[in-house]
Amino acid sequence: MATTRKRTVKRPVTKKRSAKTTSARKPSVKKAATKKASARRPAAKKSSAKKSSAKKSTTRTTSSRATKPLAEYNRKRDFTRTKEPAGTVPKAKGSTLHFVVQKHAASRLHFDFRLELDGVMKSWAVPKGPSYDPKVRRLAMEVEDHPISYNTFEGTIPAGEYGGGTVMLWDRGTYEAEDGGGPASLRRGYEKGDLKFVMHGTRLKGAWVLVRMNRPTGKEWLLIKHRDDTADPDYDVTADETTSVVTDRTMEQIADGTRVWHSNR
Repeated sequence: MATTRKRTVKRPVTKKRSAKTTSARKPSVKKAATKKASARRPAAKKSSAKKSSAKKSTTRTTSSRATKPLAEYNRKRDFTRTKEPAGTVPKAKGSTLHFVVQKHAASRLHFDFRLELDGVMKSWAVPKGPSYDPKVRRLAMEVEDHPISYNTFEGTIPAGEYGGGTVMLWDRGTYEAEDGGGPASLRRGYEKGDLKFVMHGTRLKGAWVLVRMNRPTGKEWLLIKHRDDTADPDYDVTADETTSVVTDRTMEQIADGTRVWHSNR
């Protein structure tokens, strides 16, 4: 009688393999997720850093725009040493706006052209002074705003000080918007870079315009006389009018005077 051999059937190890595979895969998934998370975290930090820097830049821009009036004027002067008026904005008194033009013999002779607006004197340095010829365009470099109380100063700033030289009150008076729109119109014109106005001074009269040039600094303007009844190409006002509109003194006589102030840079 033949002996029947029992066959040993090997059980498949698929389950074990799958279990191993599954168990092997799980850590890799976790590692991948960890890697992804860790990769994302720095990006989030960078993003937050960018947002933070953007906020800072916005804050800087906002703070620069919100700078107090006459801050630059005050920064350039030491009022423990100078007799110059401190840079403060007075309360509005009426609707009349004033202007002043001061002849200033600093490092180079020029005319300081100042227009009252929003409680300060918007100021430009005009190297050759104003011209009654509508064809002539005079460069006007915008400088820091000055206080309204500066309008009465005539005297000498010692050499070496900020703006050192002789200052003459060359002309003064009132002015208004050319279109009759008042301060709001003047403000729009200034911001746009097309400031049109009518002057009622002793020496400067009629319609004028200040036009901002398209330059990187935004400080270069042109002072131009409009064509009207007061325009006169033959009248060289800066050559003909050489004395103070207030004291009738020449620049030399003012330089010899006793009214002197000191200021620092």
